[in-house]
Amino acid sequence: MNLFDLSLQFNGFPIKKAERILKGIQAQPDQAFEAYVENKKNEIVTYHIQNNSFYSNLVNGAKVTDWNSIPVITKRDLQIPLQDRLSAGYNLKNVYINKTSGSSGDPFIFAKDYECHALTWAVIKNRFGWYGLDFNSSKQARFYGIPLDKKGYYKERFKDFLSSRFRFSVFDLSDSAFEGYIRKFKSTPFAYLNGYTSSIGQFAKYLERKNLVLKAICPTLKACVVTSEMLFDSDKLRMEKQFGVPVINEYGGSELDLIAFQNLENDWQINSETLYVEILDEANNVLPLGDEGRVVITSLYNQAHPFIRYDIGDIGILSEKSSVKKPILKKLIGRTNDMAVLPSGKKAAGLTFYYITKSIIEDDGLVKEFIIQQTHLNTFKIMYVGVKVLSEEKMQQIRDEMTRYLEPNLTVIFERQEVLERSKSGKLKQFSSLIE
Repeated sequence: MNLFDLSLQFNGFPIKKAERILKGIQAQPDQAFEAYVENKKNEIVTYHIQNNSFYSNLVNGAKVTDWNSIPVITKRDLQIPLQDRLSAGYNLKNVYINKTSGSSGDPFIFAKDYECHALTWAVIKNRFGWYGLDFNSSKQARFYGIPLDKKGYYKERFKDFLSSRFRFSVFDLSDSAFEGYIRKFKSTPFAYLNGYTSSIGQFAKYLERKNLVLKAICPTLKACVVTSEMLFDSDKLRMEKQFGVPVINEYGGSELDLIAFQNLENDWQINSETLYVEILDEANNVLPLGDEGRVVITSLYNQAHPFIRYDIGDIGILSEKSSVKKPILKKLIGRTNDMAVLPSGKKAAGLTFYYITKSIIEDDGLVKEFIIQQTHLNTFKIMYVGVKVLSEEKMQQIRDEMTRYLEPNLTVIFERQEVLERSKSGKLKQFSSLIE
């Protein structure tokens, strides 16, 4: 029985219709695809100008035929009540409503019409299908957070049942918890792992310490899909070694859709079927392929709520080998609010600090995980969970590397902790700036 599909249909999301639409889009030849995208862009802008007073006021006379005149919108533009952002014919009772996690610093509630949300699931199902994974039958080991209030908790557990998945807590990453994970993998025919990169990465480190390979314990495993946090090459290699299956990198935005998914050629393939992705500079000019800039996305099918030239808050690069039908995300560098401003005025991606530190303190296995905070213009705090206190030699190595890669006279504070604080959803923010 296809419980997952039935649950979507029961809740009003026409998944079968959405899958037919998706197949029709994908069947278009390369030469016709550009015309399809241009038509959908014009269609969705025109629709919202005519049917959404919030968006028509925001556009303020921009020309539909001149895409570059269409304004870029941010989460801050959307910080008004949801009912004031909905298109004509939609209300709080006939749309899918959810909220972002707030990892960009600007959480907000958003809506999708039912067909758009069904298309989101059609795309996700299609991408997982590349690896022989079926939400209706493939058992998922889920590494996500879960609401702790009674109603939210049991709602998620019921959704897990319908989706053939078992949820592991990401709030307890102790060895004793991992021992329980192993017992569950021994007794359950899981097809894949799916969840937050940092939590699954910690499980891989535990397996490494115990000299275990998960596929030997659970032979039915086919793949591991990580999402929501940065996946570093060294972590991916460790996961693939200790799990014994391919590790697949996913990039999504809850208010939009699945944005990119690692394909069978190991490229991060962007969803061009329901989204239009641009890389823009600070002046909102489109950058050439290969240049680094802001990730700006248009949802081509959401009629309930406008997400048109929407700045998701990430910095990325499109590959030079991208085409309209098959755009490739070459690199995701981090979030725009994760930029560090140094005393000299120089700016650096926050993950630069994470890369520098990671290469030094994770090589001997004594540090389990760590995060970095910029507390003042010249001061960075590294909080870590480790077997023992970092040696003075390691600390000095990190200080020296920060001088070499960034600039001199930076103050680095080290703080060993028993456990690192995660967000309510269970995500771990690798770098954050506490200064304005």
